[in-house]
Amino acid sequence: MTETTRRILVVEDDLSILAGLSMNLRFEGYEVLQAQDGRTGLARALDESPDLVVLDLMLPELNGFELLKELRQRGRDTPVVVLSAKGMETDKILGLNLGADDYVVKPFGLQELLARIKAVLRRRYPTAGAAPPPVTFGDVSVDMSARTVARNGTPVDLTAQEFKLLAHFLGHPGRTFTRDELLSGAWGYHYEGSARTVDNFMRQLRLKFEPDPEEPRHFLTVRGLGYRFER
Repeated sequence: MTETTRRILVVEDDLSILAGLSMNLRFEGYEVLQAQDGRTGLARALDESPDLVVLDLMLPELNGFELLKELRQRGRDTPVVVLSAKGMETDKILGLNLGADDYVVKPFGLQELLARIKAVLRRRYPTAGAAPPPVTFGDVSVDMSARTVARNGTPVDLTAQEFKLLAHFLGHPGRTFTRDELLSGAWGYHYEGSARTVDNFMRQLRLKFEPDPEEPRHFLTVRGLGYRFER
């Protein structure tokens, strides 16, 4: 995976900054995820495992300091670049002590921010030019960076949403998810779907990857709870 294919989560409640920064990050080649409040930002950071988070501090529902603290307490070392109008030295020290990798004060220069993001990515991922090994289960091999899947060496066609659901499970083997948790984690926090949506997609994953879709080994139903993935 190269720098320009990395996924960046921007957590910012100012729509003009969110839209402008997201546009420029996409222009640089990054995939961009968005959140406009701290609770959504935390959920996306935990469920979608971005390569870096650009984090505002003055957020509704959960402020940036709280989000950063919770992220680190849950054992996530995702790089975080704080972007905030809180420019006091005490705020910078608090942010860095909580685990931020860099701290940029608003108003900021766009090129400087982009350079800082690239610098943090280089420090955190020094072998960025090397592709990570594929994730495997059974006779299936998943290239997470290229977003391609093969079964017994034969490519498997997946829709974008099928791949998101597959990637969500691969990132949390052995964990049972309710249907609502899967809708939030794989479709997005504000997606308005139903249990039937999840069931239909689970059926497709079983048809494409299970030796016997009627007796699944990998994509398991947990009665009364939801679904679990096992390698």
